[in-house]
Amino acid sequence: QVQLVESGGGLVQAGGSLRLSCAASGSILSFDVIGWYRQAPGKERELVARIFSGGRTVYAESVKGRFTISRDNAKNTVYLQMNSLKPDDTAVYYCRAQSLFSPYWGQGTQVTVSS
Repeated sequence: QVQLVESGGGLVQAGGSLRLSCAASGSILSFDVIGWYRQAPGKERELVARIFSGGRTVYAESVKGRFTISRDNAKNTVYLQMNSLKPDDTAVYYCRAQSLFSPYWGQGTQVTVSS
């Protein structure tokens, strides 16, 4: 079983920064794409950012210029650097890794941005 463990969430003031980590139990090179998603109460889960095996990245329009997704293959970890945080960024953030057959999800980490 592939395991993904998110960490780095917490409470931060508007304008502040957090860095989320997604640690995989195996090599992240095994996945075609790894992404960050978020879900606020009463809303659907939405894509935040993705990084593909070739290094290409994709961001939701709402976070462009503020968030950066990156990876460290040696540590089997994907990061989400979040700057200039807004209250609307408050959500549970989930890591998702896509293999050839199925996706794997982490349990999520809470990010709360106060106004």
